[in-house]
Amino acid sequence: MYTMMQICRETGMTYQTLKYYCNEGLVPGVKRDRNNRRIFDEKDLKWIRDLVCLKKCGMSIQEMKEYLDLCLEGESTIPQRKEMLTKKQAALRSTIRELEDSVAYINLKQQFYDEVLSGKRPYVSNLIRKEN
Repeated sequence: MYTMMQICRETGMTYQTLKYYCNEGLVPGVKRDRNNRRIFDEKDLKWIRDLVCLKKCGMSIQEMKEYLDLCLEGESTIPQRKEMLTKKQAALRSTIRELEDSVAYINLKQQFYDEVLSGKRPYVSNLIRKEN
């Protein structure tokens, strides 16, 4: 069994976030010890790790609740879960493309600046107008 703090260390989640997820019902069937403190087993730990990943995938709390509800309904909801994940995957791939474009822009600018600093190219700015 794990305490809240142990789960936080294992998952990288903050105590406040874990408490919030529990209060929101995102961790079903949370058990309590004799002092009424939440305790978690291996299955809880695995699910909480899944929640961390789903959050990183861009799922909102509401979407995570919907996904959890589908999971709790069992195997018959696998098609709906797959569809949810497919949509998130497409959004992530789009974000990756945007980030790659941003990195390419920075690389181009860095190369330009290196060439200017080394004297291989004159400095030209689209922002500074030269008087004729």
